[in-house]
Amino acid sequence: MTAVLTGIGGFLPPRAVTNDDLSRTLDTSDEWIRTRTGIRERRMVSEGLSTGSLAVEAGARALRSAGVTGVDGVVVATTSPERLCPAVAPEVSSRLGLGTVAAFDVTSACSGFLYGLATAAGLIDSGTADTVLFIGSEAFTTLVNQHDRTTAPIFGDGAGAVVLRRGAPDEPGALGPFDLGSDGALADLLAIPAGGSRQRSADAGLGHASVPTADWYLRMEGRPLYTQAVERMAQSAARVLDRAAWPVTDVDWFVGHQANLRIVRAVAEELQLPGERVAVNIDRVGNTLAASVPLLLNDYAAGGALRPGHRVLLSAFGAGLSWGSTVLVWPDVKAEPVD
Repeated sequence: MTAVLTGIGGFLPPRAVTNDDLSRTLDTSDEWIRTRTGIRERRMVSEGLSTGSLAVEAGARALRSAGVTGVDGVVVATTSPERLCPAVAPEVSSRLGLGTVAAFDVTSACSGFLYGLATAAGLIDSGTADTVLFIGSEAFTTLVNQHDRTTAPIFGDGAGAVVLRRGAPDEPGALGPFDLGSDGALADLLAIPAGGSRQRSADAGLGHASVPTADWYLRMEGRPLYTQAVERMAQSAARVLDRAAWPVTDVDWFVGHQANLRIVRAVAEELQLPGERVAVNIDRVGNTLAASVPLLLNDYAAGGALRPGHRVLLSAFGAGLSWGSTVLVWPDVKAEPVD
């Protein structure tokens, strides 16, 4: 027996921020952002919305899609937690009325959906749970300096969720083999320096006043990250296709993490996948980290482009550095449009 995807849902905060909106306060333009990232707008949380509330909305839709009212466990992947402690998953479970089931968070930045999917599947494979609600949820724009033209245009907020159940490995929706990897030697290429124990220990007794303001926000080294993202995603995706014994010509959709349109296209070229098989929604939502892949799956399923029987390759890359991939044959599930 193995983990089978049986429901999906997504949610975006209602506040849309266009490139023109950003150009009013940043030294940038719509053309500059679009040509370098493929993004024209993104959603951002407003007052009263946060990672937990986005997760609850997406989770509720995934439960409706699966036709279930209860699960044995809840896993939330996020890099923008409600608080440093505790995890947000128990609160999400409680707000969804799921009772006192096991609930915990997974942190792996933009690779969070692949890492969390493997973790949730492991709960089922081990016999710990028969059903798991897994959610990727991010309010990451709260951790981005909105005056930084290199990072502010890239990120957006949102949540995507799936329900997994115990099932047979040969049925539609069954998750295939996983390929996961990391390289912590390059962790500083994408990081938020302040807020954790490293900074707090170094500044013991001095207080937050000693911390430079910029350290509370994301720092990104774009050029080396681009190279790493293309190389690692392409290699990971190729390995998982080999393990699944899928020739690349059998892939109907490549659903890659929406970090940057150039990255997604470059990975597809490395794999020799034609452009018409590459799923994209970064133009409307930006980089939503752990929510990126499930939101993209939900978009294409709700719009009818992703249909039962399609062979889907999933891959992501993010801070850590970390990366991961898996495959599945798309099942017959209902998806609600996020808008």
